[in-house]
Amino acid sequence: MTLNIRITLSTLTLLALSLSQNATAAIGLDRTRVIFDGGKDATSVSITNNNTQLPYLAQGWIEDEQGQKITTPLIVLPPVQRVEPGKQSQVKVQALPAAKSLPQDRETVYYFNLREIPPRTDKANTLQIALQTRIKLFYRPQAIAPSQQEVSNPWQERLTLTRQGERYQVNNPTPYYVTLVDARSSKDGKTVAGFEPLMVPPKGAVTLGPTVEALGSTPHLAYVNDYGARPLLAFSCSGETCKVNLQAAPPNQ
Repeated sequence: MTLNIRITLSTLTLLALSLSQNATAAIGLDRTRVIFDGGKDATSVSITNNNTQLPYLAQGWIEDEQGQKITTPLIVLPPVQRVEPGKQSQVKVQALPAAKSLPQDRETVYYFNLREIPPRTDKANTLQIALQTRIKLFYRPQAIAPSQQEVSNPWQERLTLTRQGERYQVNNPTPYYVTLVDARSSKDGKTVAGFEPLMVPPKGAVTLGPTVEALGSTPHLAYVNDYGARPLLAFSCSGETCKVNLQAAPPNQ
């Protein structure tokens, strides 16, 4: 008896987790995050079919912060398209009139999703995997578009740490989300135990997992900037408060 297996979309997430070590996405994105300029009506994302032999369908949609699929105030156009082998295409994120009702003094976070759908096969004993990419999408109102000075002096450098018992609290006074992806006790140290990547909301605060003892008096935190790079922030602590030591900033910033 022959066996034909096709992974349905409803079981995609579970199977992708178990098979991702050996699977490579056919449809690739040109970035790791989308910054939507609130002063524009749309922004485009380039996609590529890295499979040089087979066409794939690319299905796109947007989810809110709770992971619920939405159809406003932002939508993906076209929602589904065919990408020929080895070819590139574009997906547009379009703002609807409701986008004007979003907060204009801070960013709003969404998630851009792109699922690849492989062509159906008639071959026996074939396991088909439809992989899905999910990246952050930040709606950035025109009113808080960073100036050239802010680009040269990243707003992430305004983060502070406050000791709260045995943990540090990260304080974000800026109108932007800040995603932290590493925490060390020194520039060349290893990731400290207990750290998990996290996102600090605009004008908000989040408590770090590692202890104050593990991070020491010179914590180093890495963040993801608009271009996907991961600059490192060096903090100097005095009493219960830590501020970024600009003189200790790595040269790649």
